Amino acid sequence: MRKFDVDKLVEGITQGNRALIAQSITLVESVKPAHRELAHQLLQRIQPMTGKAFRVGISGVPGAGKSTFINAMGVKLVQERNHRVAVLAVDPSSSRTGGSILGDRTRMADLAALDDVFVRPSPSAGHLGGVARATRESMLVLEAAGYDVVLVETVGVGQSEVAVSGMVDTFLMLQVARTGDQLQGIKRGILELADVIAITKADGDNEQAARVAARELAIAMKLISSDNDKRRAPVLTCSSYTGDGLDEVWEAVLKHRAELESDGDLSARRHAQQRDWLWNMVRDELSEALRTSPEVQAVAAEVEAKLDTETLSALEGAQVILGAFADAITTFPWGRRSAD
Repeated sequence: MRKFDVDKLVEGITQGNRALIAQSITLVESVKPAHRELAHQLLQRIQPMTGKAFRVGISGVPGAGKSTFINAMGVKLVQERNHRVAVLAVDPSSSRTGGSILGDRTRMADLAALDDVFVRPSPSAGHLGGVARATRESMLVLEAAGYDVVLVETVGVGQSEVAVSGMVDTFLMLQVARTGDQLQGIKRGILELADVIAITKADGDNEQAARVAARELAIAMKLISSDNDKRRAPVLTCSSYTGDGLDEVWEAVLKHRAELESDGDLSARRHAQQRDWLWNMVRDELSEALRTSPEVQAVAAEVEAKLDTETLSALEGAQVILGAFADAITTFPWGRRSAD
């Protein structure tokens, strides 16, 4: 098993050592129990250095050009606005083998080549919505390393939008024109999550279609809520190829961040995210403990066999398994910890 030195990793993070930053993210991504304990130590050590970055989630329909947009926007943020940019690009993983495409680095070649940029493709490993389990923790590592803009790209399918909106300050949704009905497939719940909406590929023959799509989406945003005092996500157009509109999109992100700060909502949002994160981690830990419990494994095969012969119902089987887990739960390291 790979060994990690927490002291060395913390020092490397604070000094901006790219190799040690990468090792730190590898540690927090690991699901091995010994590594998880070290990851917890690492996160506690760097916690005072986190929380100052712009956290922006980027999602959208397949084909909207998310990676190309991040490449163009990231280069602009580094070269024209002097930001240090980190990208967490969550790739789809095979449900059978766990393999991942990890092709984002090739689609972000210009951005990845810059010194003030850190691009980390992370396989989703089958977790909800394609968002990697350790994405939140990786974000903290990058913030502690001094990256002041963290962009989180998701695969844009299923519930990934919900997952990413729960870990960022601003949720940017990308849409593309000329996909049939512009509103088809965009659910109300997804529109309600968006803080900024951008129609991409607004160049050449597609520019007019993009503007039409933007008008339609702007109308849709008004229909979602009749409350005129409620903030509505601005709908903009941009081109990652020509760069047109990228400044306006980023200014919309900055405006949203400023509004959150002035109203005190940024702190409230992050506190709410911390509470959600707390319970997500509790569920993950319980699920892993349940899956690996020898007591559960001892009865699981018998329960499944009885299900096959219809001598036991699923409800009765669940009660047997949970009973075995309850008897074993105090043997786990976290079984007797208090909030103190």
